[in-house]
Amino acid sequence: MEFAAAVEAFAEHLEKVRRLSTATVRAYRSDLRDLAGTVRDLPLEDIGLETLRDWLWQATQRGDARSTLARRAAAARSFFSWVQEQGFIAHDPSLRLVAPKRGRTLPVVASQDAMSTLLETQRQAASGGEPGALRDHAILELLYGAGIRVSELCGLDIDDVDLDRGTARVLGKGSKERVVPFGAPARDAVGAYLTRGRPALAARAERPAPALFLGNRGGRIGPRAVYTLVAEVLAPFVGAETVGPHALRHTAATHLLDGGADLRAVQEILGHASLGTTQIYTHVSAERLTATYRLAHPRA
Repeated sequence: MEFAAAVEAFAEHLEKVRRLSTATVRAYRSDLRDLAGTVRDLPLEDIGLETLRDWLWQATQRGDARSTLARRAAAARSFFSWVQEQGFIAHDPSLRLVAPKRGRTLPVVASQDAMSTLLETQRQAASGGEPGALRDHAILELLYGAGIRVSELCGLDIDDVDLDRGTARVLGKGSKERVVPFGAPARDAVGAYLTRGRPALAARAERPAPALFLGNRGGRIGPRAVYTLVAEVLAPFVGAETVGPHALRHTAATHLLDGGADLRAVQEILGHASLGTTQIYTHVSAERLTATYRLAHPRA
């Protein structure tokens, strides 16, 4: 089998058998297509460890981040492991392929005071009843109040939200479904949007959509529009040039732990497969505590 054909077959396996997210499959496909530029016309069985090392070295020369190198190495290992399982090659050349360890960076997190100010500003903007403002306020309250991913938010249908119970049923990574709670401010914002905002947006569409959040043309809102919204309103509060919806997820998790929430409960809310992924937020809380101590204690 040719390399390009094997990549497409592998991507199909990731999507249909392993049921990975569209974004993950797209990232694997992109990395392996980049590898295709290095292997060129080499048959699969002729690709060796040195070829793979040369591929990573070229990425290093381009200035790719260590996280990118680690991701590409992981993509290659997963691909060649699958290719060997399928019997296309006798030996896996990626077994000894290593990449620099990812540098651990703490996520961008807004303070509780900053979030209070931001959301109050959005509430006041929505009080005029403009459909887009009502929607934007509800989106921000739900991203922060439930700690959900932007893909999960955009995938919500009206029936997925129970305002009486204050819960949302979301479809996470690997098509895993979970129910997440949210508080009174998010419930009020979503309720106001459903009553006064969504009907006006839905009237702009050619055909009705079941989506909870609608774009300006009446169709299901997309991640790019949500990213633009969050970047515009959140960046001034966190002092970062590039910030997106995931920063609100980071912020929600950190504030939960700051308030005394159990780590495993936070893991369930966020939908993390591994507790280790959730533990990064304990480091954020510790960093914030240390910074406060150094500013306030006379013997710091």
